[in-house]
Amino acid sequence: MRRFHSGPVAKLMSDSTSVKHDASNFIRDMIAADIKSGKTRQVITRFPPEPNGYLHIGHAKSICLNFGVARNFNGYCNLRFDDTNPEKESVEYVNSIRRDVEWLGFKWHSNPFASDYFNQLYEYALILIKQGDAYVDSQSAEDIRANRGTLKQPGIEGPWRDRSIDENLELFEDMKAGKYADGEHVLRAKIDMKSGNINMRDPIIYRIRHVSHHNTGDKWCIYPLYDFTHGLSDAIEGVTHSLCTLEFEDHRPLYDWILDRLKNDIPARPEQTEFARLQLEYSLTSKRKLNQLVVDGHVNGWDDPRMLTISGMRRRGFTAESIVTFCGMIGITKKDSHIEMGVLENALRDDLNRRAERRMAVINPLKVIIENYPEQQTEMVTGVNHPQNPDYGSREIPFSREIYIEQDDFMEDAPKKFFRLSVGREVRLRFAYYITCKEVVKNDDGSINSLICSYDPESRGGKSADGRKVKGTIHWVSAHHAVNARVNLYDRLFNTTNPGAEENSVSTLNPDSNIVADDAKLEPAIQLTDNKLAYQFERLGYFISDSESTDDRPIFNRTMTLRDSWARIGKS
Repeated sequence: MRRFHSGPVAKLMSDSTSVKHDASNFIRDMIAADIKSGKTRQVITRFPPEPNGYLHIGHAKSICLNFGVARNFNGYCNLRFDDTNPEKESVEYVNSIRRDVEWLGFKWHSNPFASDYFNQLYEYALILIKQGDAYVDSQSAEDIRANRGTLKQPGIEGPWRDRSIDENLELFEDMKAGKYADGEHVLRAKIDMKSGNINMRDPIIYRIRHVSHHNTGDKWCIYPLYDFTHGLSDAIEGVTHSLCTLEFEDHRPLYDWILDRLKNDIPARPEQTEFARLQLEYSLTSKRKLNQLVVDGHVNGWDDPRMLTISGMRRRGFTAESIVTFCGMIGITKKDSHIEMGVLENALRDDLNRRAERRMAVINPLKVIIENYPEQQTEMVTGVNHPQNPDYGSREIPFSREIYIEQDDFMEDAPKKFFRLSVGREVRLRFAYYITCKEVVKNDDGSINSLICSYDPESRGGKSADGRKVKGTIHWVSAHHAVNARVNLYDRLFNTTNPGAEENSVSTLNPDSNIVADDAKLEPAIQLTDNKLAYQFERLGYFISDSESTDDRPIFNRTMTLRDSWARIGKS
């Protein structure tokens, strides 16, 4: 198993709708060969999520692959909902999936549901029965499971395997008509109970479920299973390349068996190809486990900014461009690989560094009183919005006698190499003046209340008249003009590299994944409620307003620190 290491991130994209070729993509090479040989005339792919949860970063890899290769070869990709499990599916998940795919910058050719094909799938099942390739089994679920065998022992043929075709047809039609209870009968493909591949040991292809479906309502009480539905849906849609992750490799013989048995009745013959799924360190990419985090209240919903769901990443401030760039960087292979979280984070930093305007904010404020500055005076100093891009222009920042600085930017007993503020030491205020700390004002309990400082009126703009040099530059916010805000200092949700491998993933949750600063101070030139506009808070990181932020109660989320604070932490 290889490991993808983080490092400088190349700018692989100009926008989210332009998918560049990956460094390693055997699927792209395979499709190119199919086109060259004449085997494929038009590339048709599909992204087929089950609407039983929100999409996560692992799905982003599949989205970029399926939509990307279709676009690269002038084909098209469908967004199909494989909705064969009505107990766990909902319209909420359908809508969230559509929103996420569109946000990533992709447009689907069509947006069918597998449930749209239920009539046709039922007819295909009847054909299998008439051919002797399927039968109704009346064993209990426990007996079916026991008779299936193990990896070392072959399965056992059940007592109903040799029912007549007429009896199977009658029973299956009665199942559809609702004459039987859940679990009373199932329809199974008749393949080989001694097969070395357990998936080929007469797999169940229909079961009874008296439950309403989000798309078909109460029309059906029998539902096809995924392995039966998936390949036939591909065939109905004319899919040329059915791209799946490696866990479906053992299911491919069943995929092919079903299509081969129905080759005279299906409109097209797709082929399944598998690729390695995304395994990203410090994350879970299992909808079941993510759902458990939501249900048990360990996170605040599917769009919790600590979750690597696409909706959570969007709320936290990830850009679609950075996610698509990341997916292009890691490539498509047959070999499992662990990707360092730093690769994803650096893709985001690289993108935000290019696009985010700079602002000043103080997360943990300490008041500074500049004693020789006029009490009622306010002046405007000019701040550059982006140091590398003059097209971003500048802004006017209010400066007054009382300001806030970060608590960490002052140390009472500072060592020699501490180049920020301390008693008797001078620092530069970003875009403003030099100040020198004169006195520390303390509370009764000995904690620091405020600082008394003086400023050099001749140092406006950060340059002294006499040419003296100051090593330290700190950010600040005018106390009178500051906007009070809550800031969520988000970090990685888990503190171990592979939480999915742990018996109890919850035990690896990072207790410091969200530290809340309720008394942050923002400069007034910050848009408070636009969740699409990211800022770099100077010296602190990249931040974005939360979707619940209001003008009366601003809330900002830390998207990412300026540097990887985990780089030197030993891996668990």
